[in-house]
Amino acid sequence: LVAWKRNCSSCCLLSYRSDRNETRKLNCSERIMWKYSPVSDPALRIYPVDLRDEGNYTCETVNSEGNFHFNFSLTVIVPPTVTLTHDKSRVAICQASAGKPAADISWIPASNHSSEEEFHHPNGTVTKVSYFGWAKSSFPSVTCLVTHPATNQTLFMDMT
Repeated sequence: LVAWKRNCSSCCLLSYRSDRNETRKLNCSERIMWKYSPVSDPALRIYPVDLRDEGNYTCETVNSEGNFHFNFSLTVIVPPTVTLTHDKSRVAICQASAGKPAADISWIPASNHSSEEEFHHPNGTVTKVSYFGWAKSSFPSVTCLVTHPATNQTLFMDMT
């Protein structure tokens, strides 16, 4: 017997019993399935993964050697949507929207005239906005660097 369980009430249960060649799927969406065949490789596949899939999963195997439990924690990472704009007062605005975890934003040239805001969304994603005061600068351009576990992006804007 091989069974995958999500550790919450009324969550998905995916199981295979080899002596009966029987598979069962309870409370599972179509996105949750066996990666290959449970006979040869009982790996779990979640595709496409969703923020709601985040959590703890247990794989339980039962054979002649005994019962075995393997615990896995699934963390979903969401790359942010990145934009670079400016307003009328020559403030550059770099925004990393709806990322998980929050992105880090830095500027070239480096400046202590920048400020940041962070907005937390109900689905667990975060939007970070960084403002770069450009009015007193003699540099002709600005570069926004966005660092995130899923992506690193560099955006360039000519300020002349």
